[in-house]
Amino acid sequence: MDLKEEEYFKGRGAQLNPNNKFFGHSYVQEYIEGLDEPFLSSDSTKIIATYPKAILSKVNSPDLGFYQSLNPYQGCEHGCIYCYARNSHEYWGYSAGLDFERKILVKYNAVELLEKAFDKKSYVPEPVFMSGNTDCYQPIERKLRITRQLLATFLAYKHPVSIISKNVLMLRDLDILAALAERGLVSVSVTINSLREEVRRKMEPRTATAGARLKLMEKLAEKNIPVSLMIAPIVPGINSDEMPALVKRAADVGAKWASYTIVRLNGAIANIFRDWVYKNYPDGAEKIIHGIEACHGGKLNDSQWGRRIRGDGETAEGIRQLFKIAVKKYMGQQAYPALRTDLFERPNRDAQLRLF
Repeated sequence: MDLKEEEYFKGRGAQLNPNNKFFGHSYVQEYIEGLDEPFLSSDSTKIIATYPKAILSKVNSPDLGFYQSLNPYQGCEHGCIYCYARNSHEYWGYSAGLDFERKILVKYNAVELLEKAFDKKSYVPEPVFMSGNTDCYQPIERKLRITRQLLATFLAYKHPVSIISKNVLMLRDLDILAALAERGLVSVSVTINSLREEVRRKMEPRTATAGARLKLMEKLAEKNIPVSLMIAPIVPGINSDEMPALVKRAADVGAKWASYTIVRLNGAIANIFRDWVYKNYPDGAEKIIHGIEACHGGKLNDSQWGRRIRGDGETAEGIRQLFKIAVKKYMGQQAYPALRTDLFERPNRDAQLRLF
């Protein structure tokens, strides 16, 4: 990367902070010589308290495989450049760029709201997917422990939950996860999209190494917690060649299942990613961009259900076949476990124990 240090924000994925499309007015930099300080700086992360009225979100997308999700945090300090959740930050009045990584909204009443939802007489239990938008184990969780309290609530109510994360902080909660697994109430997906450290540092700057995530998978498997590999996202020209090696390494440490998604650059993410790829892969940027377009009918994004995740065309089909062969070779054709909903019960408040 032939960039001067002052031109690149180390430890951040996005390298710009585009205007929020919902704003009628915005600041622009026209005469840099007239500024007393840099117009754009890589500020430290700010935590913003929120108190929503509900915590469970209904999911209507038929290609995701789950119907309600829970996200204790909005925005994510991991800084993954490709993250589709960046666009949701604009609904909060922030940018999908650097703001997404450095302005983290915390739902401090998440546990209270989850208990309230479960206590409704009309509530019918079905698996809840945690981290459908942003990672529930991102760095601030180490201090706030909201995800841990939520997992303890799922255990108290004997309610099924699925988790996807790329943070090894999950190891802290092996006790609760193991207790849920004993009852058939939990499954975990660990995201890894490259075994090459130089790719991770550029694409996912504040995440654990691939080796650490593989160790996490191994520890989960040792506790008989169902664990799968999520290769997400596949970016043609950057990591598409790594699928067989990723599947093999995951299988070696105990993962029984795997899945993948092809990158799609929807909304503001397209320009954020373009800026990033030209700064990090100047010689291969055009090839990478065209590779993404080849998977989405000549565009950087495809919103068609089903097709948006796997892509379409010869490039996408080649990726699909490579993945299929790797899974068959290293993992077999095991069915993903169905989580139990028949154990659900509302606990006695006086006798209820909390695992904090």
